[in-house]
Amino acid sequence: MSAQAKPVDKICYPRQHLKSSPIWRKKRGLGNPGVVSFMNNQKQQKPTLTGQRFKTRKRDEKERFDPTQFQESIVQGLNQTGTDLEAVAKFLDASGAKLDYRRYAETLFDILVAGGMLAPGGTLSDDMTRTEFCLFTAQEDLETMQAYAQVFNKLIRRYKYLEKGFEEEIKKLLLFLKGFTESERNKLAMLTGILLANGNISASILSSLFNENLVKEGVSAAFAVKLFKSWINEKDINSVAASLRKVGMDNRLMELFPANKRSCEHFSKYFTDAGLKELSDFARNQQSIGARKELQKELQEQMSRGDPQKEIIAYTREEMKKANISEQTMIGIIWTSVMSSVEWNKKEELVTEQAIKHLKQYSPLLNAFTSQGLSELSLLLKIQEYCYDNIHFMKAFQKIVVLLYKADVLSEEAILKWYTEAHLAKGKSVFLEQMKKFVEWLKNAEEESESDEEEAD
Repeated sequence: MSAQAKPVDKICYPRQHLKSSPIWRKKRGLGNPGVVSFMNNQKQQKPTLTGQRFKTRKRDEKERFDPTQFQESIVQGLNQTGTDLEAVAKFLDASGAKLDYRRYAETLFDILVAGGMLAPGGTLSDDMTRTEFCLFTAQEDLETMQAYAQVFNKLIRRYKYLEKGFEEEIKKLLLFLKGFTESERNKLAMLTGILLANGNISASILSSLFNENLVKEGVSAAFAVKLFKSWINEKDINSVAASLRKVGMDNRLMELFPANKRSCEHFSKYFTDAGLKELSDFARNQQSIGARKELQKELQEQMSRGDPQKEIIAYTREEMKKANISEQTMIGIIWTSVMSSVEWNKKEELVTEQAIKHLKQYSPLLNAFTSQGLSELSLLLKIQEYCYDNIHFMKAFQKIVVLLYKADVLSEEAILKWYTEAHLAKGKSVFLEQMKKFVEWLKNAEEESESDEEEAD
């Protein structure tokens, strides 16, 4: 019997090193651990989103932007305060600390004006809670509207961030006018006029009244009557005019009427008949100013082209008659056109010489529109104002006046009247000093002329 070979002992690895053993890794089809480690280090990390995730995000968003709870809180508060507007103001002031006025500004103003949330077009939403205590259900009189204006005024003063949202709300409400009753429109018009007078909103909101559908059906013009009456009642036409000019609305009031009725005559008759003559006069004046600006621009272009003065005079007289412009006004327009039709030298010592040469050329044109003493005086005042406003012309005043005197544009009577009593305050001491010697000469010449006449008699 052959001797059996002694069995070879198994190679044993410590358990903690087993997975790093080459034999163990080979049996399982794994490569060199060093290579694996190297490859793992070369792999780019996948981008991950940071921040907090909400499993109930959609539900939370829906609740967050749902105005139902907000509306119920406001409506409940208004129902409790009722017609006591002082209590309403206090309730709104206190609620601002608990409710999100910033997010729900539109909802808040809709409720205060109409009693509930407004759907597009101006109708109240059916699925929302409403209140009977709001602007639209209040009494239709100026005193009540003034009280409501105070509520809005206090609210916006307390929560300044509501100012922009409130102005947007008024613009929206004006676009919804057809959806409101006549009484509701009247109340809104009176309130808007008071708010404009108080400076709570800008006159730019009036652009909503130029909406084609509102204009076509006469809603805009009727609304404007009530609005301007309450505005002028609070302030005056000068204050109204200043606010309109500030936002460029002073020349757009004609747009309250359809294109075929957009005339000064129609505007004037409509608002005069409605008891707003001051607004009619303002619009007429604005149209006249617009026509004068266009005329001045055209005259300036004619001069810059070098058109013959006979043609310029003929054109000016025709436009003067057509636009019903007085000679006193016309001479001011001509002066401005003459002085704007040339590029002036910036050096004081050269500009006087340039001005004398230029004005000598246009003296026939100036002469054609100074047939009256008042026109001459108007021209003198224009010259004084121009020389004061344009610093390079300060020393040129006397030479310009003397030139126009010699050219028979200005008479000695007009110059003496200007010197003694009719001058402006602008640069008064400088210009009077410049004219002193010439005025003395005029007075002596006048005295000599009178003594000569007496001797002749």
